[in-house]
Amino acid sequence: MEVTNRYIVIKAKIDGKPQESDFEFKTETLSLPINPVSNDIIVKNLCISIDPYQINRMKTVSASQKTSEFAAGISPGEAIIAFGVGKVVASHNPKFEKGDYVVGHISWGEYSISQGFILNKLDPMGFPLSYHVGILGLAGLTAYAGFFEVCKPKKGEKVFVSTACGSVGNLVGQYAKNFGCYVVGCAGSAKKVKLLKEKLGFDEAFNYKEETDLNLTLKRYFPDGIDIYFDNVGGEMLDAAISTMNSHGRVALCGIISEYTNAGKRAAPDMLSVMYKSITIQGFLVGNYLYLFPEFLKLTIDHLRTGKMHVLEDVSFGLESVPSAFVGLFRGDNVGKRCVQISQD
Repeated sequence: MEVTNRYIVIKAKIDGKPQESDFEFKTETLSLPINPVSNDIIVKNLCISIDPYQINRMKTVSASQKTSEFAAGISPGEAIIAFGVGKVVASHNPKFEKGDYVVGHISWGEYSISQGFILNKLDPMGFPLSYHVGILGLAGLTAYAGFFEVCKPKKGEKVFVSTACGSVGNLVGQYAKNFGCYVVGCAGSAKKVKLLKEKLGFDEAFNYKEETDLNLTLKRYFPDGIDIYFDNVGGEMLDAAISTMNSHGRVALCGIISEYTNAGKRAAPDMLSVMYKSITIQGFLVGNYLYLFPEFLKLTIDHLRTGKMHVLEDVSFGLESVPSAFVGLFRGDNVGKRCVQISQD
């Protein structure tokens, strides 16, 4: 089988905030080899995840490129691999048949060719395919592993979540509330604050853009201190959270989006507080917690079907919308999990 594939590449390395003009579309022909034991499959891409960490792959230099195979550097003109859902349209691989839904590594394109590495069959279980990119995919597992394994919560503890309307933050807050914690989130607009409190059940939420002193703000919402801080942003918010934390507090470093495009935003926490309060700060990558996937999926599906969790999605349509969807992440445009539906099933 042979298909014509349109896909997206970067024109050059990106060392600041991305712009739509940094990307371009290319066309190639994908075909299965004549050799039937090649193990190759062609996947029609249906829905792809749009994630801010990808900017670190596009930089000239980033520590992430040296420490994680999932964040390997991208060269100009090279296909951009992302997490997503697709459908097999041709296969020489005994593990996959034509018509199978698959989830895992596909590309920012209309089609992908793969030998099945980091790709699994998918049973949609009656849920929209986009759920398997977000709440039932790596975003959900990141929230689950970060909160339950890294933070090790106790019922009644006080939890602060930054970027709480983001793809991971909104889920952390919902897991924490269902577990029995007091939860406060911050976001970048009044609309998002209202959504956190009225739809997702956060105890409190605030618009960080309206606050002039984050230390005072956090002390106002946490007069008895923070036990767990789930950090998606780094920078000044991390500094303020550390200063407000209780003894034996835990910080999960999930994302540092404030630093991705501005090295001047690097956090400098009060290390005396960290030491004398015995605060644990732990960075983590979801790839280290894939073994939790079955228990994560069981709990999350139960919460979805019983109405204990709500889905926040920000879906764009068509391959042409991928660059703008990605660039918008760094303006805080998205509400919930941002993904692009490339094609209809």
